Amino acid sequence: MSAFHLHIIALDVPLPVDYGGVMDIFYKMSWLHKLGIKIHLHCFTNGRPPQDELDNYCEEVFYYKRKNFLQVLPVKLPYMVASRDNAALIKNLQNDDHPILLEGVQCSYLLYSGALKNRKVFLRLHNAEFLYYKKLALHERNVFKHWYYKNESRLLKRYEKHISNKAPLLALSYSDINLFKKLFGALRTFFVPAFTGWDVVTATEGRGKYCLYHGNLSINENEKAVEWLLNNVFKDTDIPLIIAGKSPSETLQHFIEGFSNCSLVENPTDHDLQDLIHKAQINVLPSFNNTGVKLKLLNALYNGRHCLVNESAVEGASIPTLCHVANTTEAFVKKTTALFLQDFSRDDILQREKVLGAFYNNENNAEMIRRLLFE
Repeated sequence: MSAFHLHIIALDVPLPVDYGGVMDIFYKMSWLHKLGIKIHLHCFTNGRPPQDELDNYCEEVFYYKRKNFLQVLPVKLPYMVASRDNAALIKNLQNDDHPILLEGVQCSYLLYSGALKNRKVFLRLHNAEFLYYKKLALHERNVFKHWYYKNESRLLKRYEKHISNKAPLLALSYSDINLFKKLFGALRTFFVPAFTGWDVVTATEGRGKYCLYHGNLSINENEKAVEWLLNNVFKDTDIPLIIAGKSPSETLQHFIEGFSNCSLVENPTDHDLQDLIHKAQINVLPSFNNTGVKLKLLNALYNGRHCLVNESAVEGASIPTLCHVANTTEAFVKKTTALFLQDFSRDDILQREKVLGAFYNNENNAEMIRRLLFE
């Protein structure tokens, strides 16, 4: 295995692991390194600095600055793709014939351009990006951002169809596989679950004293989830709710202040967030976007007690049996009230260990990728 080399093209610098988009990239890379694969990492960056720690996992690390909006005019391709078109990257890849793993549609310009037609290339699907941006547009109040998300979704749908058979696809979820097959005629698809930093279920038996919603609060779909929870589930109850996450808007902060049973933990450290998840009685995580896999839900399942979600939150994640699912306001209120009084049991923990261990085993999933790349 020591002779195996792999180029990984990352959409961002994968350290620190402080948001979902880099978690799968970093832990996949670290497990492939553990299998003896020599990693040549290429990172696009738009403000995140170089990280010396990456040298512990990689033979070499390259950094490329993303183009700004003016540099990609006129707009013919999705900005997420066009901003990562880089001649220096192509030149570096042409120095050898090692396989290439593209981390996300964002990094797939070389498939579109045909610059490396004769290379073994795999594309990691983090999302059905066109659908993700369509949902962002649906929830966006800012006129310019709404236009941007809507236009990016339109361009992405055409683009994703164009590249869907340019390389084998390694999807995070079965729902993304089914979508790419149905809409785009994708022929070579593989289910490779998300890589995470959680190997052991640390959830504890017993009962907590509050409910928790956590997420990046600067993303409009998460802001909508908070507003929905407060307006529909926690408005007429004394059950405490903590909202924790990065960069909440002033509007959201003022909105939360209007609820006496709700408090905001703004920009928590990772340690503080994990402590909140661990001690909560219910992690309430409704979603209004059914694309990809919600890594914050996996975090709650590994480290928290009861998880209450809607179908959109668990679609494609292969874990619905581990969650309590409610799809109407009435059902969400009823289950919140019941679960707040229900102990989390040893049987609940054993069931999580069984299901999560079957799907989200980092070592097994890294070995699957190794076989696809080198056998």
